[in-house]
Amino acid sequence: MKLQQLRYIWEVAHHDLNVSATAQSLYTSQPGISKQIRLLEDELGIEIFARSGKHLTRITPAGKDVIDLAGQILRTVDNIKQVAQEFSDDKKGSLTLATTHTQARYALPMVIRDFIAKYPDVSLHMKQGTPIQISEMVSEGAADFAIATEAMELFSDLVMLPCYRWNRCVLVPKDHPLTKVKQPMSLEDVAEHPIVTYVFGFTGRSKLDEAFSEKGLKPKVVFTAADSDVIKTYVRMGMGVGIVAGMAYDEQTDTDLVALDASHLFESSTTKIGIRRGTFMRGYMYDFVTRFAPHLDRDLIDAALACSSKTDLEALFDHIELPAH
Repeated sequence: MKLQQLRYIWEVAHHDLNVSATAQSLYTSQPGISKQIRLLEDELGIEIFARSGKHLTRITPAGKDVIDLAGQILRTVDNIKQVAQEFSDDKKGSLTLATTHTQARYALPMVIRDFIAKYPDVSLHMKQGTPIQISEMVSEGAADFAIATEAMELFSDLVMLPCYRWNRCVLVPKDHPLTKVKQPMSLEDVAEHPIVTYVFGFTGRSKLDEAFSEKGLKPKVVFTAADSDVIKTYVRMGMGVGIVAGMAYDEQTDTDLVALDASHLFESSTTKIGIRRGTFMRGYMYDFVTRFAPHLDRDLIDAALACSSKTDLEALFDHIELPAH
């Protein structure tokens, strides 16, 4: 059994069983990959992939277990390389972030700017997707950190570090009727108008739905999007009132809109950084986390990564007052 063979089956499984695409991504030949997979299957005495002619059609039950173990081995190998690099040069390497549009656009720019200034030899990459997609990226080793508000608790192999609390605002054009109601406005006031907001599963959308449900209200959500800037575009078009993260309102660029405080209407949400258990943390990785969430110092990060249960993790952060964004 060769490490190369394990990498091949892992990559084929994550390229939708497309051996040709896998070969291109690994800069090798399709016949070479197919041969090595067959050799591994012969050695193990099982089929990892079911076939129809020359095409792979599905992963077998035994193959799924083998591929999962192969992923663990490959991540351990990567950790060994990271250990060696940390001792040879602690300011060189790479860092891959997986996050949502709202975090990438509004929460991360200054952190990334300052991080790059301090670590010019660290290659920083950003991947965007849904909360579930970015959590999967970290779980599978395709990214180092997942930064999001929703869905990460679905992945038991991720340790979630709470970073900051945030709430929402209601965005309307300057002449909108909601600007004339007695403040603070009520949830009933908001429900009288068509609503433009986030797709379910994005940016704390679940808290919004819970708030209306508890009041027995059925808001008319006419349009949803994953992108705060897209939501603002449709608010400007008069399609409805926008309910977005408060950080998404920019006083300098959104001068044609009015942001009405909605923190009294909805429960606050918490943005977290998800880190895969067993990740070897380079020095600059600790620094990035602390820049994003200053209360997360190295000792606290290590203590969180060492927690064996969700209960222990929650107890670790019980006494910490999270900053508001």
